[in-house]
Amino acid sequence: MMQLKTLLLGMALLLSGAAQAATPPQEVDICVYGGTSAGIIAAYTAKQLHKTVLLVAPEKRLGGLTTGGLGYTDIGNKSAITGISRDFYRRIGRHYGRFEQWIFEPHVAEETFRQYLQSAAVPVIYEYQLAGVEKEGQRITAIRVTGKDTRTIRAKMFIDCSYEGDLMAKAGVSYTVGREANSQYNETYNGVQLRDKHQFPDGVDPYVTPGNPESGLLWGISPEALAPQGSGDKKVQSYNFRICLSNDPKNRIPITQPEDYQPARYELLLRLLEKLPSATLNTILKVDRMPANKTDINNNGAFSTDMIGKNYDYPEADAATRKKIIHEHEVYTKGLLYFIGHDPRMPASIREAMLQWGYPKDEYTDNGHWSPQLYVREVRRMVGEYVMTQANCEGREKVTDGVGMAAYTMDSHNCQRIVVNGMVKNEGDVQIGGFGPYPVSYRSIIPKKGECENLLVPVCLSASHIAYGSIRMEPVFMVLAQSAATAASLCIDGKAPVQQADVAKIQQLLKEDPLADGSTPEILVDDNDEGATAKTGDWKTEYRGGYGPTLLVDSGKGSTIRYTPAIKKAGSYRVYTYVPRVANHATVTPALVYDGRSRHTANIQSARVKVEGQTSGEWVELGTYQLQPGAWVELSGKGADGVVVADAVLFVPDGKK
Repeated sequence: MMQLKTLLLGMALLLSGAAQAATPPQEVDICVYGGTSAGIIAAYTAKQLHKTVLLVAPEKRLGGLTTGGLGYTDIGNKSAITGISRDFYRRIGRHYGRFEQWIFEPHVAEETFRQYLQSAAVPVIYEYQLAGVEKEGQRITAIRVTGKDTRTIRAKMFIDCSYEGDLMAKAGVSYTVGREANSQYNETYNGVQLRDKHQFPDGVDPYVTPGNPESGLLWGISPEALAPQGSGDKKVQSYNFRICLSNDPKNRIPITQPEDYQPARYELLLRLLEKLPSATLNTILKVDRMPANKTDINNNGAFSTDMIGKNYDYPEADAATRKKIIHEHEVYTKGLLYFIGHDPRMPASIREAMLQWGYPKDEYTDNGHWSPQLYVREVRRMVGEYVMTQANCEGREKVTDGVGMAAYTMDSHNCQRIVVNGMVKNEGDVQIGGFGPYPVSYRSIIPKKGECENLLVPVCLSASHIAYGSIRMEPVFMVLAQSAATAASLCIDGKAPVQQADVAKIQQLLKEDPLADGSTPEILVDDNDEGATAKTGDWKTEYRGGYGPTLLVDSGKGSTIRYTPAIKKAGSYRVYTYVPRVANHATVTPALVYDGRSRHTANIQSARVKVEGQTSGEWVELGTYQLQPGAWVELSGKGADGVVVADAVLFVPDGKK
């Protein structure tokens, strides 16, 4: 009897424990999966649009690459970044005492994202991995996630904002991995590409014993043969970490020998440097300077932080395998930094330059001062209702259902390191630009008809490999995430599948309420807009270096241009003009502001322009004015002592944050 009672008691305790561990299904309007920058903006937008929402983060640190070291923002053209994404960089600017800033420390980005989530009271569950998807017909009814417990989340709409596209894949949506052949979408820069950028010079020997193939290949070199140019494969462009270091002695932790340190992994670097006698640290590492004496270090040159060919299994791997690949990249990268600074075979000048840097004490304090976010540049890509291709990037094919803009070069990092004609070569790097901002189709962020009708995918969107290389920038992901959340909200209201969304209404809402908070939107008048009129003189149009597709240049001929905003509501506005970086810029650019009643002089001092980062200009404030309908701003080249530039003028309602 005693044994029976003990057994029954044990069963009761077991059942009681199970009941406590079980979490009832949670129901929301919109479930966002992925704690990336896009995931945060999607969840915030949904909440601003009065929908119940849950953000499921597989990560313990939110923000993806934007908080994970990529603080030297890849933009292409600032005009492509709109809405809440642009507001993010405005908030970053306020932190640093500027109107807008695109270069920032990781912890500043994290705190800024936290402000969004807290202000909208967005619920987040951290470190929960996707375990399963429940579907009825073409609709996802629920997802199961596992972390400290197992949870079921039911929602009317789902948004996959993960870098990996796990929700998309488990929902049975079509996707691809790797590079298409050029012939598939009539492209020229897709598939296998043996080019000159980030390439080894001729003559670098690939063998352990130089000149002896029987001795084997040095670490990191593949024995595969070079496939035909433009042919497709399943290889994935290389991953790396965007590295935050500090050269402030008070905030610097020395780079010490990491675990599993293997100097043989870096033998190829020594052979490369033999061919480059004038090499510096920047030959190996792209060291971009950040505030507070920090860096955003990226891959540079033939041998750098990209761990080429070691990520092929990542896209479709389980969580444990991905964790192993991430760890291998961390070990490789820390070993590279240590090797550069300590191996006696490295040039002394490069060693000394490397030793000025260390891990920052005030960043990633819960992860050994190292970013937890690997730069997984490309994983899965959905094959959706519309596939963005090279033709879209180059403006040869234009969509009318755009819900965001992209503007970066078509950018792929190397995919493999091989032997060509007895020499080591990298293959896969493509960097082709020269085009302006272009729209990203709404159909590229939704699945094909018949696959899933309540899922949007703004990160692993539908694009060819080479087009994705242009679109895949953090600010653009945030723009598309806002669009996805807006579409999801409207589809809920209209009880429509995402394939039948009213795209015109989505576009209208994004334009009329860009911050999703009901505030008065700012007014932008670019040099090629209808509001830029009354041009006199001989302005020369240039197509690169400005805000938007063009800018106007006057070289001392006294040209004028007037910008007239469509002001619907009189009020106080802060007025800015965009000043690109040009050679021989005039020290003073004459400017007039007419507020609807009187004129005000607001000349632009070129010395005030402090340009940083990848773009070629910045906004310069002309002052705050009480503007009425009929107000205008006039820029002039009269009496200028150099080149005068007329680009965009911005009118920001005063008091708008």
